[in-house]
Amino acid sequence: MNVPSNWWQDFFHGVAVDLWLQAMPEAATRAEVDFIEKTLHLPASGRVLDVPCGGGRHAIELAARGYQVTGVDISTDSLAFARSTAKERGATIALHEQDMRNLPWPAAFDGAFSFGNSFGYMDDDANADFLKAVANTLKPGASFLLQIGIVAEAFLPTFPECRWYPMGDILFLVQNDYDHVHSRLNTEYTFIRDGKIDRRYGCQRVYTFRELRTLLQEAGFVGVEGFASLDREPFRLGASRGYTYFVARKPPLVA
Repeated sequence: MNVPSNWWQDFFHGVAVDLWLQAMPEAATRAEVDFIEKTLHLPASGRVLDVPCGGGRHAIELAARGYQVTGVDISTDSLAFARSTAKERGATIALHEQDMRNLPWPAAFDGAFSFGNSFGYMDDDANADFLKAVANTLKPGASFLLQIGIVAEAFLPTFPECRWYPMGDILFLVQNDYDHVHSRLNTEYTFIRDGKIDRRYGCQRVYTFRELRTLLQEAGFVGVEGFASLDREPFRLGASRGYTYFVARKPPLVA
């Protein structure tokens, strides 16, 4: 499967965005935001960075809880939905359409998070640049929470080559091919809605737990921990068929 290295630049529009907007119920969003709020130890009315923010489901819930939220995403369609929904709910959010490595807010945030299995789309250097950019936005002592769906030790033991997912009015087929030479997951996505078929291709780096921990440390984070669930289940081989959650802290200032 030959997937362009820049596939992510024009993947997230139309039916691909519509599917993701239907995928997560509100109860799941509230549970995830509870976890974000608790894990990041956010101060009242604190500033939070959501990158990439997608359709804004976490950002809007956090804004409703009184936080000052900034969201960054490259998808015009996702941001349009986020702006519309935020307006409907009376939530104030700063939304920016730009590359997730372009984060021009040094030491501005009390916490940051990246959810939706959105890490690893680029090459190793670019993925590392993203983590460094996030670290630069955080105040000393602030934390970053990274959600990943394909950590090698959790994902590969039950590798799904082909799987169908019904999502609202969309039927979604995922066909995976693992490139063990480059440790990348190449995927053909098929979206079927109203008799119309839309095929797209994506690629994501499959890191081991140790590699991710090292990347976060090299980006300037300390105290890196990884959990297999929102209940902080310890990570182990084959522990999770869902997401893995890494939490890391920017070092505090030394007097």
